[in-house]
Amino acid sequence: MTRAFGRPLAALALVAALGPAGCTGEAPEPAPTTTEQPSASAADPSVAPSAAPTAAAPVLVPGGSAQQNLPFFAQVVSGVWSGPDQVSGRAYIDALTAAGFDKSAMQVTADYSTIGNAAESIEFAVRLGDQCLVGQVGPSIGDPVTTVLPGLSSGGCLIGQTRTIDW
Repeated sequence: MTRAFGRPLAALALVAALGPAGCTGEAPEPAPTTTEQPSASAADPSVAPSAAPTAAAPVLVPGGSAQQNLPFFAQVVSGVWSGPDQVSGRAYIDALTAAGFDKSAMQVTADYSTIGNAAESIEFAVRLGDQCLVGQVGPSIGDPVTTVLPGLSSGGCLIGQTRTIDW
């Protein structure tokens, strides 16, 4: 064998030897593992099995921080997003007000552009102390986004033009 053919032939032999290694058939499925836990009802039939613990639904924490109230804020926003008024700023403000947030501490951007097109996204916020709960929704966003941001020195939460909440 000449040197010119030796290296490519060796590489080809290596590929041929290793190639089928990944094609040896399906791997056997692992046997399911089970963990037996003693049941109170098995030992004592009069004891009913208890339900698995569930996380408590978030609630408004009056006087709480923005961070403490973020889970509840996100839940309210998600509820509106699941309904027919997904891109209606008023729907979010009304739902947040009904949930107990202070309407006078809220801001919302317009639902429509200055030329009358539906907004690609809207933002709304609730000021709590020196921080803000901020939500953003709309067709360009996907799922709602909620977060805590520092409040602005002007006293608001949102930069730019917001609409008057006069309802």
